[in-house]
Amino acid sequence: MVEQESVLPIISHCAFLSGLSPDECQEVAEAARPCHVNQGEYFFHQGEPATHFYILVQGQVKLTQINPEGHQVIINYFGPGEGLGIIVALSQMDYPVAAEAVEACYALAWDRQITRHLMLRFPQLAINGMELIARRFAGLQERYHQLVTHRVEQRVARTILQLVRQFGKKVPEGVLIDMPLSRQDLAEMTGTNLYNVSRILSKWEQNGVVRSGRKRVVLCKPHALVVIAEDLPL
Repeated sequence: MVEQESVLPIISHCAFLSGLSPDECQEVAEAARPCHVNQGEYFFHQGEPATHFYILVQGQVKLTQINPEGHQVIINYFGPGEGLGIIVALSQMDYPVAAEAVEACYALAWDRQITRHLMLRFPQLAINGMELIARRFAGLQERYHQLVTHRVEQRVARTILQLVRQFGKKVPEGVLIDMPLSRQDLAEMTGTNLYNVSRILSKWEQNGVVRSGRKRVVLCKPHALVVIAEDLPL
C-alpha cells in the first residue's frame, strides 16, 4: 500500500500535471478517486467506452491492442507517474487499447466530467493532455517506421533499451528490467515471433550482452546493445 503522503510526489511527475504548482497538483489529486486493480485484471478493455483517466501510483501496466488480423500486440508498458486513458478527457471515443495490471496496481482515477472541469479550472492541463497524445502518436509512428525499416535484431535491442530506461534497476550482473518480461512479450512488442526473439537472445547471451531467464532480462553490456540498436559498425 502506498502511503497517502507519498502519492503527490509520484503523480506530480506525470506529464499531464506539468507546469502546475504543488497546491494545484494537490487540488487535482483531491478530485480523484482511488483505484485498486489486482494482477491480471484490467483498468479497461479495448473498445469499451472511455469513461476514466488514470495516473498510476504503484505497479506496472501493459497496454495491448488486438489488430485487424486478430493478433495481440503490446503497445507499451507504463509505471508509476504515467497516465492511462487521457483520450477520455478530450473525446467521446472508446478506449483504443486494453490496460492490464502486470502486478497489483494502485492509481488515481478521474471521470470525464471531473477531468474537463479541472481542465477549465487549470487550462495547462488541456495543453498537457494534447501534448501527451501528440507524443504518443509520434511514438506509434516511430514504431511503425522501425517495423518497416529496421531488422528484427535492431527492434529487439531498441525495445530492451527502452524498457531499461523505464524500469531499469542496477544489480550485480548489470541492469535488470524490473518487471515480468517473457520472450513472447518481446515478440509482441517488436512485431516478430517467439522463435526470432529466442534466437536473438540466445546469441546475445553467448556474447555476454544479456542474461535472461523466466520472465527476467538483465542487460550486461549496454554499449554492445546500443551498437546493435543503432546498427553501428563494430
